[in-house]
Amino acid sequence: MYRYNETDQRLVDDRVRQFRDQMQRHLDGKLSEDDFRPLRLQNGLYLQRHAPMLRVAIPYGTLSSMQLRMLAHIARTWDRGYGHFTTRSNIQFNWVRFADVPDILALLATVQMHAIQTSGNCIRNITTDQFAGVARDEILDPRPYCEIVRQWSALAPEFQFLPRKFKIAIAGGEEDRAAVRFHDIGAKACRSDQGGPGFEIFVGGGLGRTPMVGHCIKPFLPRAELLNYFEAILRVYNRYGRRDNKYKARIKILVKDLSVEGFAREVDAEWRHTRGVGSLIPESTFATMEAFFTPPAYADARATDLAFVAPRAENRPFARWVERNVAPHRHPGYGIVTLSLKKTGVPPGDATADQMDRVAELAERFSAGEIRVSHEQNLILPNVPLRDLYALWEIARRSGLATPNIGLLTDVVCCPGGDFCALANAKSLPVAAAIQARFDDLDYLFDLGPLELNISGCVNACGHHHIGHIGILGVDKNNEEWYQVTLGGSEGKHSRLGRVIGPSFAASDIPDVIERILQAYLRERLAEEYFIDTFDRIGLTPFKLAVYGERHEAAH
Repeated sequence: MYRYNETDQRLVDDRVRQFRDQMQRHLDGKLSEDDFRPLRLQNGLYLQRHAPMLRVAIPYGTLSSMQLRMLAHIARTWDRGYGHFTTRSNIQFNWVRFADVPDILALLATVQMHAIQTSGNCIRNITTDQFAGVARDEILDPRPYCEIVRQWSALAPEFQFLPRKFKIAIAGGEEDRAAVRFHDIGAKACRSDQGGPGFEIFVGGGLGRTPMVGHCIKPFLPRAELLNYFEAILRVYNRYGRRDNKYKARIKILVKDLSVEGFAREVDAEWRHTRGVGSLIPESTFATMEAFFTPPAYADARATDLAFVAPRAENRPFARWVERNVAPHRHPGYGIVTLSLKKTGVPPGDATADQMDRVAELAERFSAGEIRVSHEQNLILPNVPLRDLYALWEIARRSGLATPNIGLLTDVVCCPGGDFCALANAKSLPVAAAIQARFDDLDYLFDLGPLELNISGCVNACGHHHIGHIGILGVDKNNEEWYQVTLGGSEGKHSRLGRVIGPSFAASDIPDVIERILQAYLRERLAEEYFIDTFDRIGLTPFKLAVYGERHEAAH
């Protein structure tokens, strides 16, 4: 993991002292709410429906066991005993008190954490693949590049007041596990024809009110040019992005207005103009950053170890967990373990303080002290010997962290919705709970196969509903909560937006609607065909008929 240098630590400590003074002046009535609002947002502090919410950055989703223990301590001491891991790989505390936030930030600084740029019209938390550095299909480990971009963007004056918030994702594998095509800038690792390392650059992706799939504007960018090219993109956005209408201020709108070709020309012109002024990232910088992310000393662990093979053959629950929650590792004899935060009856992405402490213990015992956070709101142990899987599973199961549903229907991605968020049109957590309860049958889930279900409480799409195979969006109809359903969304190489199936539904109808969709899938699928493949083959109409019936289809 990256470790702060003296400059990093001083920057964060200074920020804490500055905010403590700002908070005190606000509490003393010397700083109005209007004046204090941008200052608190710059430090990740929001006003929600019931209490302030503090959003803490987890850069590129990587945590040490020490950091996770600190998050557990904060949850116990200043919240209600839990935290919520988000689709941006951050953690949110939903019940903090204003006056306590400077103390929380000061403690976070002692473990090299902060809340800087978790809000505001700036470059937000850099995200990446949760399997970075250990995936078998990896072209480049994206973490050193994420750290380079993080340092470049942190408190950069030129990019603190952009037209709107700005999100960057970097993926290192053949498979895109970071959803790069749905970010303002997405960078996917690749190599030149001569084998040189670089990135394919996508621009103008995003969800929210106007969802769009990003466009490739640079099929190959040498890695040394990464910051120069990102800077050119941001300068074009800063120059031409709209500031008169926040709903049209994201870079995706600018790309659409200029056309992809027109935007790419502007960026290339800016890049040519400034790259002589700027500098390439030197090889020494890559070497320095890569040294922070060296793998642990792997033991000579064989996949045939009886401590793994025998229990898998004899214990069906363990075998199912291995099938869904353990991904292949690039080093023989190891696996990548996903600890599910999607146990039925628990809000997706929530982890109690006790669970966080337990995950920290598991990381130290089995995974070199490292934890990852995925944009699917689960926690990952990236370096687990296969021979230790059974012991890990038994401990995780007792802590409610071993639900074998990764990538299945009940592995629901979900925002906090109307239970917490002041922007939400509808509650999302009760809908997620109702779906999980209705389909809490592992035999059925395994028979359905991989199926992604995402829920958002409003058009801001924090639950990424547009890219779920099944997406659910909370909408306001005459001051009542209703839910719109989309089908066919997907991320990765074949990224696309889901399509609305028809009129919205009451919350109580949603489990029945999902069941009718699944019944249509089971009727129509071919042998070994996944939901998204069946949808691609037969299209939307059979699902609409299953949900609404012949009469509705004839009327439309």
